[in-house]
Amino acid sequence: GPPLSTGWQVTCWKKAKEKAFAAPREVVLMRLRRARELGMTYQQYTAILLDKGKVP
Repeated sequence: GPPLSTGWQVTCWKKAKEKAFAAPREVVLMRLRRARELGMTYQQYTAILLDKGKVP
């Protein structure tokens, strides 16, 4: 993420990240399985999905 200078920015960033990565259990398990198949972590895979809408 971006460099953060205040405590408030850090708090807002953490909440936004938690909200973005939150998903129902079934979706998390599906993403985790696919991420492992691609040799990625769950966080890397999900970040790409959230950024681009798909994984190449």
